Amino acid sequence: MSQPYMEKNTEKFKNDIDLLELFKILWQGKWTIFYLTAAFSIIGVLYSLYLPNIYKSKALLAPANSSSINSKISGSYSSLAGLAGIRVPTSDTEDNSMQAIEKLSSLSFFENNILININLPDLMAVDYWDYKSNILVYDSSIYNKQNKTWVREFSYPMKQIPTAQESFKVFIDKHFNLSQDTDSGFVTISVKHQSPHISKEWTELIVNEINSYYRYKDKIESEKSTNFLNKKIETTQLAEVKQVIAKLLQEETKKLALIEANDFYVFDYIDVPVVMEEKSEPKRAFIIILTTLLGGILGLFTVLIKNYFLKKSLY
Repeated sequence: MSQPYMEKNTEKFKNDIDLLELFKILWQGKWTIFYLTAAFSIIGVLYSLYLPNIYKSKALLAPANSSSINSKISGSYSSLAGLAGIRVPTSDTEDNSMQAIEKLSSLSFFENNILININLPDLMAVDYWDYKSNILVYDSSIYNKQNKTWVREFSYPMKQIPTAQESFKVFIDKHFNLSQDTDSGFVTISVKHQSPHISKEWTELIVNEINSYYRYKDKIESEKSTNFLNKKIETTQLAEVKQVIAKLLQEETKKLALIEANDFYVFDYIDVPVVMEEKSEPKRAFIIILTTLLGGILGLFTVLIKNYFLKKSLY
């Protein structure tokens, strides 16, 4: 019999012995594996039941047409103004939707448009939502609902009443999400909360406020342009220049009419937010499966490591 053949079979025999020994070790420690797996499984069940239900309301949005229309108007009267030698202060609405995406996740927008329109304890002090009475119950160690006072413990730089910066961090990290489809340009805004009614309310608030913000911004800029043109036409003597300014005023009036007429100035709904009946999280089954697997793996390692140190002590 050749030497390579004998070496190959010897190696195979050793591997079979090692696998048999490994199985024997695991079988001897089966109760350790079982108890650890069961313990972690119970922990997973208890933890998943402890977590409150979270509901997510979302809105699917498309950039509104008003921006592109206003952009064309701005371009047309800017050309006329150039012919007359007039530099008109115009607003660039072409990038409103792109700017709005960044604006939505900014501290300034949250502080000036969202925070002043929501009940701060709904963001910072909720314990749980009573679905039967549709009432939010606040954590008494944070907020006293009867006295409407904040009682939480705090340390610098936090304050007794949560600041805009602290509230913004909680809002962005735990409640708000924004995504954009680069192919279609559609934007999805979603808000998570223990109350499905609050999540819908805040989602609608965000959409309304971002539209109002840019509508007001462009309205102010357009009114400035109109005032500028009215002053210019009063001081101009040339009839040709007055005709050009009159045309510019006409275009600016159209622009103002569009601004006033469009409630959905930057984003329009494709799918409106609703009060969700089913929770979005926690994924309790996933938590239980994961903790059970972790318990089983920990049990296996415990048995193997225990056997390794036992053998080492014998030698």
